[in-house]
Amino acid sequence: MKEARFYQSDGDTVICGLCAHHCHIKNNRRGICGVRENRDGVLYTLSYGKVSAEHVDPIEKKPLFHFLPGSLTYSIATVGCNFKCLHCQNYSLSQAGPQVQRIPHLRKEPENIVETARMAGCASISYTYSEPTVFFEFAYECAELAQRQGLKNVFVSNGYMSSDAAAALVEVLDGINIDIKAFSEEFYSSICGGSLQQVLDNVRYFRDRGVWVEATTLVIPELNDSEEELQRLAAFICSVDPALPWHVSAFRPTYKMTDRLPTPSQVLNRARDIGHAAGLRHVYIGNVHGGGGEDTCCPACAKTIIHRHGFTVRQNLLAQGSCPFCNTALSGVW
Repeated sequence: MKEARFYQSDGDTVICGLCAHHCHIKNNRRGICGVRENRDGVLYTLSYGKVSAEHVDPIEKKPLFHFLPGSLTYSIATVGCNFKCLHCQNYSLSQAGPQVQRIPHLRKEPENIVETARMAGCASISYTYSEPTVFFEFAYECAELAQRQGLKNVFVSNGYMSSDAAAALVEVLDGINIDIKAFSEEFYSSICGGSLQQVLDNVRYFRDRGVWVEATTLVIPELNDSEEELQRLAAFICSVDPALPWHVSAFRPTYKMTDRLPTPSQVLNRARDIGHAAGLRHVYIGNVHGGGGEDTCCPACAKTIIHRHGFTVRQNLLAQGSCPFCNTALSGVW
């Protein structure tokens, strides 16, 4: 157990400043995430070093397509999340915060994480699967050490961290994939238990401060797939940076949302067309392999530069960050 960062005491209550919920936590109670507890006016993180999931993944699985394509990343997670998404794909981890002491895990120190990543030939460490913001202290210390050892650091996040936490992360993060789950406050409130605006602010914040950003939207039939909503979402991303990649991914029924059908491929193709029409240079289709939706094409000459199938890079013709056919520079971390 370790003292948490980003909190203030107010008598027996503490105000957690880690994420945009700003939970007021009474003595012997926990915040929404389930892994930060007030004990006599001191806020503790209960998940520090308790790694419940770890795996060596292709970086494309995050998904990050413009960040060291074809490289390996060491993915780690503890339990807990500051959202309650009804369609969560990793609910066994994200929604297990209240059982943090009983969920199977391995005790790890930052040195163990960095050494494992290096021994596995990974170019980066990804803090992922659950919401990495809620295991901030462990992730940050791992990232500091990884940075000193020449490894890059990646968050896969819902983007709901506070401005203070985001400012601290800029010091150690190289890349982040942020879910923009929809473009309506009503969706965020009823489906996720959060707010859209904080997410949008953080997308812009990280990009403005030099962290490589990609965005993902899980397109759910009849919930966030209207043409008008997708147009507004694409326009927002374009306003941040037209070169910011947008991944539109297929929904699969799971957790508390099994009453809807999987996303039809034509809906994803329409979303990609909407993104391109808004001015985005790179829109990718996720969770549906084949058909070219995973390939990176030159925004100038339209030729395929990186050919992918699933999470596998089949061919990479990128030449020092530029198109080999017309010499147009592509944005990313190459």
